[in-house]
Amino acid sequence: MSANTITKDLFGKTKDGQDVQRFTFSNKNNVTIRVLDYGCIITEILVPDRNGEVKDVNLGFDDMEGYLTRSPYFGAVCGRVANRIAGGKFSLDGQEFQLPVNNGLNCLHGGVKGFDKVLWDTTVDGDRLVLRYVSADKEEGFPGEVTTTVSYRLSDDNVFSIEYTATTTKATPINLTNHSYFNLAGQGSSNLDGHIIQLLGDHYTPLNENIIPTGEVATVSGTPMDLRKPVALSERMKEVNGGLGFDHNFCVGEGGKLKFVARVEHVPSGRVMDVCTTEPGLQCYTSKNLKPTLGKGGVTYQQFSAFCLEAQHYPDSVHHSNFPNSVLRPDQLYQQTTTYKFGVTD
Repeated sequence: MSANTITKDLFGKTKDGQDVQRFTFSNKNNVTIRVLDYGCIITEILVPDRNGEVKDVNLGFDDMEGYLTRSPYFGAVCGRVANRIAGGKFSLDGQEFQLPVNNGLNCLHGGVKGFDKVLWDTTVDGDRLVLRYVSADKEEGFPGEVTTTVSYRLSDDNVFSIEYTATTTKATPINLTNHSYFNLAGQGSSNLDGHIIQLLGDHYTPLNENIIPTGEVATVSGTPMDLRKPVALSERMKEVNGGLGFDHNFCVGEGGKLKFVARVEHVPSGRVMDVCTTEPGLQCYTSKNLKPTLGKGGVTYQQFSAFCLEAQHYPDSVHHSNFPNSVLRPDQLYQQTTTYKFGVTD
C-alpha cells in the first residue's frame, strides 16, 4: 500500500483575519498527524498503543485562540534561530546585530515574532506537505533575506519526517527545530511517570545562570546527564538542575549524517518514539517552564507533564567558535532531516 494521503480543512484565522489551514496525514496503521500552515505547527499526533487504543501524544490547543495567545511554542517550527542567543545580540563579519530580548536577557526562538508566528505558503506534493516562508532582511534584527522550506511526510511504517532547507542573501545564523511537546501516555497526562528515555549523547553543553552554554563541552560520564542507557525519565529529572529537570543540549554526533539519537518508551501503554537527525545537537526539555495551561479537550497542562526532543545546532553557537558552525552564507544551502518514528513494544 502506498503512503497516506493529505487532506485539508479550515482551522481558524490569524489576528488579522487570514485563514489558517489544517493538513491531516493518516496511514494504514491508524496513525494520524495534523499540521497548520501557521508556524508549521503540529497540532495532533494520534498513535495506537499495544492494544490498539489510539491517543493524542502531542500537547496543543483545540482552536487558533490558544496558539495565538498562550502557546509556549507547542508543536511549532522555531527560527530563524531556535534556542537562545545570549544578550540578544551577536557580531558577524565585523558588524553587530541587536535582536529582541524576549527571554530574560536572551533572544529565544527567533525573537518576538519568529517563524512560529507567521503564515507559511503551502504545496501538497504527493504524500508530502511543503511549507515555505521568506523572512525579510532585518526581520527580528537578523541580516539577510532567508527563504526556508519545511517538508512533512508520514510513511506507512509510522515515520514522520521533517526536512528543512534554507538559503540567504547575506551571512546569517540559522538554527531550525520543531518544538513538539510529547507525552506518550496521552496529551492529558499530568506527569511523565512510566517513560523510559535513552539519549545517545556522550557530551553536553553546561549552562550558566542565564541558561546559556558556558562554552564547555562536558562528558556525561558519571553524571545524571548520562542517558546513554535507558533510565526512568521522571526519576532522573529529580537529579538534574536542582530537581527542575532537563533543559539541556546533548552533543549527538556529526552534523549532516542521519543517525539514531534517542528513544522514549511509555511502559504501561507500550508506545515508543525513536528520533533520528542530521543535526549535531538534541535539546532535551522536560517542560519546567510550562505554567498551568488550558489545552485540548479541556485538560489543564501542568509543569513537567511533557518532554521535548528538539534536534538543532548547539544553543548560542554564534558566540562559541568551538561549537558547530551555525552561520549560513549566500553560497550555501542549509539542510536538516529529523524523523520521529512511532511504534509499540510487545
